[in-house]
Amino acid sequence: MKYLIPESLETERLHLRMFKASDFLALHEYYGDPECAKYTSRRPLQDFETWQKLAAQIGHWQMRNYGSYALELKSDKSVIGLAGLDYPYEWPEPEIQWGLNRNYWGKGYASEAVRAVKKMAAQYVPDLSLISLIHPENSNSMNLAKAVGAYLEKEHFFRGETWLIFRHP
Repeated sequence: MKYLIPESLETERLHLRMFKASDFLALHEYYGDPECAKYTSRRPLQDFETWQKLAAQIGHWQMRNYGSYALELKSDKSVIGLAGLDYPYEWPEPEIQWGLNRNYWGKGYASEAVRAVKKMAAQYVPDLSLISLIHPENSNSMNLAKAVGAYLEKEHFFRGETWLIFRHP
C-alpha cells in the first residue's frame, strides 16, 4: 500500500517505524502505567485494551494512509513509546500525538520525535492542519507542545471535559 507519509523516520537517537504485533509488551508498559495513562485513556489499560490500541495504531495507517510510529531506540532496539499523526473518529482535527514510557521521560526523546514528525508532515502532507489535543492538567505535554512551536489556540469540550487545542503552525 502507498501511504501519504514515509513508513519510517530516523533521528539522532531514534528509529520511528510503523507498529507491529511484537510491540505489544512495550506499548502495554506505556498504557498500563497509571502515570502515563493519566491524561490519555485516563486510567491504566488492561492488556486486552492495549492490544486494541495496538490494532488501532496499525489500522490507522490503512484507514487514513498515515499514522503514528513506534519509537525505537537505535542503541538497543527497545520500543519506548509512540509519536506521529493521529486522527481517530471523534477527534476534532488531525493531530500530532506522543507518549513515552515513564523511564524515558525528561531525556528529550519526545521532542526529538515530534520535531521529526513535524518536519516530515511539512514535506509530505503540507496541507494537513495539525493540532495536539491536550488535557489542561498535563503540563508536561503543554510544555513540549510549546517547545516544538505549537501555540494554545482554544479550549475544546471533549469526552465530557474541557481540553486544550494546541495548533502546530
